[in-house]
Amino acid sequence: MVLVFEGELWLWNARRVDTWTFVSLPTEVSAEIRDRAGGASRGFGSLRVRVTVGGTTWATSIFPDSAGGSYVLPVKRAVRRAEELEVGDAVAVTVELVDI
Repeated sequence: MVLVFEGELWLWNARRVDTWTFVSLPTEVSAEIRDRAGGASRGFGSLRVRVTVGGTTWATSIFPDSAGGSYVLPVKRAVRRAEELEVGDAVAVTVELVDI
């Protein structure tokens, strides 16, 4: 299953010393993923994915966001640097679900 969407990079300050950057998947895309996954997940409800942003492709996981009702995708620093992305930028994202 391959999904394409656009989202905005946002910062989650989990701890004082750690910051994490994410893109929220649209709720309709998240609903489709939940339907396809049928309850299959890994730790923290995560699902393994292959992601492409610009010219960069990497393997990671998406995680359910109980507050927003969608999945969130972590975007690591190496990707942000390679693609010259900053928090607040809109990005085109391709997500391929690996395990379902």
